[in-house]
Amino acid sequence: MKLNEIQDLIKFVAKSGVSEVEVETKDIKIIIKTPASKSKDLPVVQQAAPVQTAAPVVHQIAAPVAETKALEVKPAAVADDAKYVTIKSPMIGTFYRSPSADKPPFVNVGDDITAGQTVCIIEAMKLFNEIESDIKGKIVKVLVNDATPVEYDQPLFLVDPS
Repeated sequence: MKLNEIQDLIKFVAKSGVSEVEVETKDIKIIIKTPASKSKDLPVVQQAAPVQTAAPVVHQIAAPVAETKALEVKPAAVADDAKYVTIKSPMIGTFYRSPSADKPPFVNVGDDITAGQTVCIIEAMKLFNEIESDIKGKIVKVLVNDATPVEYDQPLFLVDPS
């Protein structure tokens, strides 16, 4: 892994609000932990295997991420959502509903989907990963805004499997 890739990963983790990320390849293992408090501490980077470059890792403080307001969930809404299956993010990254800005979304609310159909893209470390549905059904709700960061196992879509 190159120095600039490590720096990009640190910046991405700082912006996403994730508290810990672990990346492992055959040559290197990197664990990035950010402090739990909102202080101006820098992320901690631990390298478990040697890096093939002698240059130091440069830390940069990212601008504070705006806090999102928690949505109030009413008990009736929870009961309604219980019959739906959730498609979750298999990785951290940036969520995109379409392959590019000038293309239509992969799926919209009300669309029927099949197992293996691409429903979105998640960009992680400049790699665009197509996320496929593992169930058949109808998209009921899109839970994430386009071009926003997502965490591992974060719900992306609600699907009615009937």
